[in-house]
Amino acid sequence: MSEPSRALALLERVPLVDGHNDLPWQLELRAERDLERMDLSAPQTGLHTDIPRLQRGGIGAQFWAAYVPCEVSGDAAVKHALLQVDLIHRFIERWSDCFAFADSADDVEAIHSVKQPKRKVACLIGVEGGHALGSSLAVLRILRRLGTRYLTLTHNKTHDWADSATDVARHGGLSAFGEEVVREANRVGILVDLSHTSVATMEAALRVSRAPVVFTHSSARALCDHVRNVPDAVLRQLRENGGTIMVTFVPSFLNEAVRQHWARRREVAASSEDARVALEAYDSEHPLPRATLVDVALHLEHLRAVVGVDHIGIGGDFDGIESVPLGLEDVSKYVDLFALLFDRGWTDEELAKVAGHNILRTLRDAEQVARKLS
Repeated sequence: MSEPSRALALLERVPLVDGHNDLPWQLELRAERDLERMDLSAPQTGLHTDIPRLQRGGIGAQFWAAYVPCEVSGDAAVKHALLQVDLIHRFIERWSDCFAFADSADDVEAIHSVKQPKRKVACLIGVEGGHALGSSLAVLRILRRLGTRYLTLTHNKTHDWADSATDVARHGGLSAFGEEVVREANRVGILVDLSHTSVATMEAALRVSRAPVVFTHSSARALCDHVRNVPDAVLRQLRENGGTIMVTFVPSFLNEAVRQHWARRREVAASSEDARVALEAYDSEHPLPRATLVDVALHLEHLRAVVGVDHIGIGGDFDGIESVPLGLEDVSKYVDLFALLFDRGWTDEELAKVAGHNILRTLRDAEQVARKLS
């Protein structure tokens, strides 16, 4: 059997669960949440995601991100989160012949087991940005009742109770209220997502959490020194916690040459009187390096060595990124990634764990903790 055939056969047996896709945000930007203006059942130019490509890529389950921009705060942030969650439910219902809502690991496996007349994509919800709570635990509880299964504690900005990786720290990780958010998320069964957070926030959440945590779209800092990636010391704590890190496809998180290229561009723009002219000159002399499928494989292999094969998964961040690795142009390309991993010597058992078994186990463990705590 060829490697692509092995990959397809694997994804027939095991639901491929991707940790993060920003299609709901694209529906807001491009169609103002009007589902009549964007037909996901047809190929979509300019997007990474549509139903035909999800099916070709073998996606069994998708965590859709209900993203709340950092510029929105307080009650407006709560409203924005609710609008995004509502949008996800509406597009699941609109294309119910292809999508099915999933509120648990069992739901994902049940949906994936039904092949006729066609296999549906199990749809889970994650809220991206802890400021979406409006500093209210009641909002967290309401979001869980609406089907939210993870909360990304920050986005790109530090907010009232948690420090972001890409902003100035104000809390040394989590404030006292931030620790309460983690405890309440454990109690109601919402996974704590540590992508986007500072290392201090990662460590604080790992210390406080009684349930496994996740990184839904991050990669390994040892291979690419981006602040959005996870250091080995934190990965070892994640292994003890029982959680899962889901490798992302953001080129500047995957490839050090790409990261340095963009860092240098920012320096050139900041130090020039005419940033546009300076960047044009820089770009003409310094072609953009490209990340590739192999970079994703290298991150997975590093994580396998450090955190173990039982704690890794995939979180592409499609439609939340402007550029993509060569060979991972859209959601149809997951089969190519798994074919490459087979070619590099990964076993069926290992790749079943990466595809979905690990994150579903993490979700089940969080569900069990919630039952005990409540």
